[in-house]
Order: sequence, then structure tokens, then C-alpha cells
Amino acid sequence: MKFAHPSEKTFSEHLDLFDIEWIYEPVSFPLEWGSGSIKKMFTPDFYLPTLNLFVEITTMNQNLITKKRKKLKMARKLYPNLNFKLFNEEDFYNILSKNNSEIIQETIAS
Repeated sequence: MKFAHPSEKTFSEHLDLFDIEWIYEPVSFPLEWGSGSIKKMFTPDFYLPTLNLFVEITTMNQNLITKKRKKLKMARKLYPNLNFKLFNEEDFYNILSKNNSEIIQETIAS
């Protein structure tokens, strides 16, 4: 599979390691409309079906984090029945030290 960024490939490998089912960029969500067309879309990097969770991966680039947080905020407002989470580098490395059940419990709780 071809990923947009190496961090996505690494994340998918760790999901596999923990035996967490994932789908890469399964759907795009319209966030902004104008003049009869969609002006802004959000395509989460992953969907984790067993957690019913859409995940967006980000690097530690503050500008990128800010943009992605804004998109997630819009998505949560427009699609309140869906679960979205932003994983940054720190979150990602914290996953490596936990087992599958702890990840599931923490993800559902947050």
C-alpha cells in the first residue's frame, strides 16, 4: 500500500503489531461548501472499525498540527455522531509501550 507520509506507514505497522484492524483513508468528509460545490474536505488517515474511530496522524510541525486541529474541530461539529482523534508523534510513541486493551480503553475514554 502507498501512504502519503512515512509516519502513516509506521503507524499502520504498529496497528498490525497490536492486531488492530484499520482501513486507510476510507472516506472524505465535506467541511465547507460554497457556490454549489464543496470547498473544503477532510480525509482522515485511518479508520479503526473495532474502535469506531477515525484517526489523523500528524508530525511535530506546529503549523500542520494547528491546521489539522481546525479540521478535526470542524469535523466533530458537523459529524457529532462520529469519533475523530489526532495522533501526534508523542501519542504515537506512547502507544508503543502499551498493550492492546489499554489502547482501546484509553481511546474510548478520550
